[in-house]
Amino acid sequence: MKETAELIQIIDRAIDQFDGDLDELESAIGMLILGRHYGWRVMLLVHSPMTIRKYQKILGISHLREVLPEVGALAHRSNAWRLVDGTRNFWKAVRGQIRGVRSPRVDRQADGAAQKTRY
Repeated sequence: MKETAELIQIIDRAIDQFDGDLDELESAIGMLILGRHYGWRVMLLVHSPMTIRKYQKILGISHLREVLPEVGALAHRSNAWRLVDGTRNFWKAVRGQIRGVRSPRVDRQADGAAQKTRY
């Protein structure tokens, strides 16, 4: 996992060298920033393999494993991660062989924080 300063260098280099639609650059940078907290395994469950490859190319990295933790401190908030954590189905889910796992949904309540009653 890279340190924050190294991630900023990756981002700055990607911005400087980018040629294309800014929404793609923005999404690639967003994935990298969120990946610091959720880990590369969650990012692989959230995004399609084609999208991951596109973002890696934009960022100038060969694999997310080079720059992100395997499982981040907030991975437990990811619905997709909770479905595959502790099973042998991670790579099947990444490849799309298990339906209904790929999801960008996160749940802050998974932290075990007390739910507040809404009136």
